[in-house]
Amino acid sequence: MEMMDFRQMPYERPDMEAMKVCYEDTIEKLNGAASYEEARQAFFTLQEREKEQGTMMSLCSVRNTIDTTDPYYEAEMKWLREQSAALIPLRKRYQQAMASSPFRADFEGEFGSQMLRLIDASLKVTDERLMADIVREGEICQQYQKDSAMASTDFRGEKCNFYGLLKHMESTDRQERREAYHAWAKLYEAISPKLDAQYDELVHLRDGMARKLGFSCYTDMAYLSRRRFDYTQEDAANFRRQVREIVTPAVAEIREKQRARLGVDKLRYYDEALLFPEGNADPIGDMETLVSKAQKMYREMSPETGEFFDFMVKYHLFDLETRPGKRMGGYMTRFAAYQAPFIFSNFNGTSADVDVLTHEAGHAFQGYLAMRSIPVSMLSGSTAEINEIHSMTMEHFAYPWMGSFFGENSEKYLTAHLIGAISVLPYMACVDEYQHRVYEKPDMTALERRHVWREIERAYMPWRDYDGEPFLEEGGFWMQKQHIFLYPFYYIDYALAQMCAFQYYGRMKENRDAAWQDYLRLCRAGGTKGYFELLEVGGLLNPFRDGTVEKSVGHVIEELRRRY
Repeated sequence: MEMMDFRQMPYERPDMEAMKVCYEDTIEKLNGAASYEEARQAFFTLQEREKEQGTMMSLCSVRNTIDTTDPYYEAEMKWLREQSAALIPLRKRYQQAMASSPFRADFEGEFGSQMLRLIDASLKVTDERLMADIVREGEICQQYQKDSAMASTDFRGEKCNFYGLLKHMESTDRQERREAYHAWAKLYEAISPKLDAQYDELVHLRDGMARKLGFSCYTDMAYLSRRRFDYTQEDAANFRRQVREIVTPAVAEIREKQRARLGVDKLRYYDEALLFPEGNADPIGDMETLVSKAQKMYREMSPETGEFFDFMVKYHLFDLETRPGKRMGGYMTRFAAYQAPFIFSNFNGTSADVDVLTHEAGHAFQGYLAMRSIPVSMLSGSTAEINEIHSMTMEHFAYPWMGSFFGENSEKYLTAHLIGAISVLPYMACVDEYQHRVYEKPDMTALERRHVWREIERAYMPWRDYDGEPFLEEGGFWMQKQHIFLYPFYYIDYALAQMCAFQYYGRMKENRDAAWQDYLRLCRAGGTKGYFELLEVGGLLNPFRDGTVEKSVGHVIEELRRRY
């Protein structure tokens, strides 16, 4: 497809009947191929059709999340989910033809073993018996996004959604922070019956899908679906233990310093976001100004990043403003047929806006490189444990340019960013352990799930004080994390990736150019290899090995002792 401005990209409903014919034709050609060249041609012909279909699905999804109240795209998403599920039997037959092809070794010889490894894993979690369940799962997730996006309250004469309240929760006025926090909690409490019911159905639905395929629980199926070939649940538990033993005490030390700086008797939850009594560093300028500053930064950072960000700006591949009805959160996605990344976010006037222009742009940069250099689409991106290294490391590489975003407060921002990067790790471990516990006992009630959350939270974040807010004191905080609803078992990948980003950051201090070349090599490798192999490509230590957490965060802890 010829590249064009995102706002002019036409959405056309994919021709699913033609797609079925293409799958049938590809299966027939793969099974009857007399040479590797014939099999290879069949594979790439289908890939082009899949890229076109996937691009239309991505466009529809983006426009649905930009305005969850738009009835056209809401209905269109429902149709796409149903039609995609109907393709499951054909897609499975196609994957079986690839897996059993007499030219399998030729494919592996040209593109590496990872491609067929992914297909083998997909065959184990793909089944037409799941078609109705997958459609229902998508419906619940879409309704969850709409319900959370539409939630709002009046705060001091202003109509605020969750993001609007977060700005007030960074106020230097403690009473304003406290009021905003309680309004935020009440907003979640008000929609909690809906969210509890949605999550309960999702848990039972996912557990049922796993059991239909012979898994003992959904967790086993989720690990395979997330392509976790190289590590186990026990490895993840060992990683969480290291976070609890090494990172939690370091963050507790930071929180105590923060309490003293703010001059409060006890640090409450609504104090945690304010690191400096005179106020946190906020970026200078509106959305257009920040994007312009980011463009200048990426041009100066490297030829590769300059070319990438110029492309993003030229074709308006962003939607960054917060609006009523817009889905919460931020993400990067791809329009594969255009070889174009896209960044979605909700700017709120805080430093988080700059983080979008580094974090999500890190994802987009990797996608921009890989879509142009890796011929097999499924290998252009990796697993989340690797993908999040791309984004989190870019946040650190951007440090020298923070003066343009924050002016005289740039050092304050850098301190806050490092504190945020390390202090969120125990929370990430909480989210991961919580999901393991939930899917281990899927019949827990909503209240039991809240109690489990509060128990885990106390182990990883003993400083957390909810100021007597009943809904959060009983464990309601878990439901503000949309990954738990939409992307089960994803969240620990951020923590694993941050360990690697901290490794790169440590090397930046010693030799920035060498660190950049290692990072660039990792980005260009996409998902062509397995997780552990890609760590080696990027010159990174394995986060699961005892001692890696300490080596990764040690220099950050020492730097923060000097900074804060």
